[in-house]
Amino acid sequence: MSVPSLGIMFRCNYPPEHLRDYARRAEAYGYDELWIVEDCFWGGGIASTATALAVTESITVGLGIVPAVVRNAAFVAMEFATLARLYPGRFLPGFGHGVTSWMRQVGELPASQIKAIEEVAVAVRALLHGERVTTNGQQVKLDGVKLDLPPSVPPLISLGVRGPKSLALSGRVADGTIVPEVSAPAYISVARQQIEQGVSAAGHGRPHRLTVYSFCSVDSDPVAARNRVRPMLAQFMASGDLNAQLAPLGLEGEVKAMLANGGQDYLRENMPDSWIAQLAVAGTPDDCAAMIYQLGEAGADSVVLTPLPEQPIDQIDTFAREVLPLLK
Repeated sequence: MSVPSLGIMFRCNYPPEHLRDYARRAEAYGYDELWIVEDCFWGGGIASTATALAVTESITVGLGIVPAVVRNAAFVAMEFATLARLYPGRFLPGFGHGVTSWMRQVGELPASQIKAIEEVAVAVRALLHGERVTTNGQQVKLDGVKLDLPPSVPPLISLGVRGPKSLALSGRVADGTIVPEVSAPAYISVARQQIEQGVSAAGHGRPHRLTVYSFCSVDSDPVAARNRVRPMLAQFMASGDLNAQLAPLGLEGEVKAMLANGGQDYLRENMPDSWIAQLAVAGTPDDCAAMIYQLGEAGADSVVLTPLPEQPIDQIDTFAREVLPLLK
């Protein structure tokens, strides 16, 4: 049985003044990882990650994800190098495309999101490995740039992506991939295959770390646990952004039919429990542990629990008390 690393997310909507205590508790409870999210327009991801690393001793802290296009590649490499030198082996940064509407809102939407993330990932990774970089791309333009203080242990660079082309790209140019919530084991298996195709095409043979975010809801009453996660699943499905994640389950047609029949509310109330069992870590403690194992068997190296927005911040305690012991 494959046991992935287990992480917990510090949600972007949590006030940053709660981060220090949250990070200390995550480490004390025995979570393997703590993940910071940078979404518009909440707290800054790099500042939050530095804070979490500073108040802990051993837990890995992931920054997943920062929009690739909003910071100069040389300067973000300097930030990452500093954290990697201060906390070697404990920092896992990730880049994403950035939500299109937000990137347009801040005037940073590139002509090609996939080309932009590739250029940033390649340049930042090279700089962190001590290379001198000259490039004149669409997004990244560097003239003989080399870090004076590269880390002795370069951090793994992950890409937060989900579609086939982006997953293959991640395999080619990155060290890891972060896939978002509503990722079933069947999708993880497909994603792993698409990533490995990219690894093979590049010929570098590097191991590739696959991190999976998952909404979590635990309760002695499995119906109550599933009902709490229904609104978020319905919201994500109604967005139209999940085709790649739903395709391996063959659910796209049924989801579209439910939305056409009664919209997001109808989908929320009528989606089968069998869908929820595959799309979230939800149910009794045993149900949750079984789902984490399934994600590991499908190819996840790390499962990061995402608390629901309306749940209190002390869900970190609930999962530590009821689910973590079942995974050790």
